[in-house]
Amino acid sequence: MIDMQTAFCAPGAPAEVPLARSIVPAINGLARALRKIGCPVVWVVHANTSRAGSSDWELFFNHVVGDAVRESTMAALAPGQQRVWDDLEVSPEDHTVIKNRYSALIAGSSQLERLLRSLGIDTVLIAGTKTNVCCESTARDAMMLDFKTVLLSDCCAALSDDEHRAALENIFQQFGDVLTADEAVRKLAAAGNT
Repeated sequence: MIDMQTAFCAPGAPAEVPLARSIVPAINGLARALRKIGCPVVWVVHANTSRAGSSDWELFFNHVVGDAVRESTMAALAPGQQRVWDDLEVSPEDHTVIKNRYSALIAGSSQLERLLRSLGIDTVLIAGTKTNVCCESTARDAMMLDFKTVLLSDCCAALSDDEHRAALENIFQQFGDVLTADEAVRKLAAAGNT
């Protein structure tokens, strides 16, 4: 589950994606279903190291983020501030990974690839927010790293329906599959949950 954290889900947060709150019930249902069939659940949260107006992602904060929200966005994405959104059901057996780029699988971004390989995972289901940014970026890299990749249409949210649909289309055309959470869980269960 990508970026389902306070910085993106909280009302009024500088990086708020309001529709992310609407997918919480679907993600909770997905996580429960995955645990039931023995599939690991991984929560991926975004954090960037920042000090005195400087960050480990200078290009992003100095050339992409608007001046009016730069400092508040840096503060919202600071390490130690990140936790999975309170309305999500996190279980003790779940894994949490911190990333510092849009894609959780680009080299140097996180330990996600190492975790997936150590667990013997060959298929990744991607849920979270934003569909067209961090979810799509992670899905593209997952496919390029030879993971079977599924973007879950009912467990992802963007700032608009158009952005959401465009990302789903991109993944479906070139990078993997697009399924609902129920469809994906049924396929995993039938395949012996690999």
